[in-house]
Amino acid sequence: MYTNIILVNLLQILGFTLGVVIFFLSIFYDTIYLSIFSDGKYMAISHLLDRLGISGKRGDFYLAALALGEASVTDVAKHAGIGRTTAYDIFSSLIREGLLNQIEKSNKTYVVAEDPVVLLRNAEQRRRQVEEALPEIQAIYSHSLLKPRVRYYSGIDGITTVLNESLSCHSGELCGILSMVELLNVPGRQFMQEHIQRRIGAGIRLRVVRSASEEIEEGIWPSSVEELREVRFSPVATSFTMTSYVYDDKVAYISSKRENFAMLIQSKEFAGLQKTLFDSLWSASIPESAV
Repeated sequence: MYTNIILVNLLQILGFTLGVVIFFLSIFYDTIYLSIFSDGKYMAISHLLDRLGISGKRGDFYLAALALGEASVTDVAKHAGIGRTTAYDIFSSLIREGLLNQIEKSNKTYVVAEDPVVLLRNAEQRRRQVEEALPEIQAIYSHSLLKPRVRYYSGIDGITTVLNESLSCHSGELCGILSMVELLNVPGRQFMQEHIQRRIGAGIRLRVVRSASEEIEEGIWPSSVEELREVRFSPVATSFTMTSYVYDDKVAYISSKRENFAMLIQSKEFAGLQKTLFDSLWSASIPESAV
């Protein structure tokens, strides 16, 4: 009898203790989750996932699964701020992509994140697939090049797209008229510094005409053999409100932040005309060393 009483008391104490432990573990669990996403890391990683095609609620669910380790679909959905029905649909799609896995315990489904290196493997696989299809796609594209192409891009994403496109230059030379004030404003110094390094890495030389009145910082982006850049200044005092590049059969235009757009014109004749006009301006411009 006493043994039964002691056993009952022990079970009650054990039950209470387990309840307390579970309570504190749940608080600890939430604290760990919040600590991971308490600063700008969440937004930075979220933007990166957007670029990889894992956006919106799918990205939120994936990040929650990564942070929680092994958890039920309901718990992951709760931390991601997603409804239960939607969560199961997202869970299924992320399993198909190899990003998540599921395990069964006591007739309950748990979410387990795969090693994030799978993101790299998926990207490499997509790259191989594109490379295999590229010759046929390129053939279709080349067939249509007899007609001039005019492409308009809006916003900072459009501006960076056109600037990145200039790095595909086949001739090995960019001829540019740069608005220093506007480029430092949009897309900004950091992007332009990265763009310069990638241009150098690609072995693309830059001949550039700038306005002396826009040299807001002394010594920024000067003529440099190492950086494959030669700078001249326009012969008259003027302000360039836009930036333009001429290369191959293309002419790129980058607007000010106010108008916030970019344009890429692909035409052999138009690019030839703009190159002739640039060469005329280049001949009349003042070498940096003479300023």
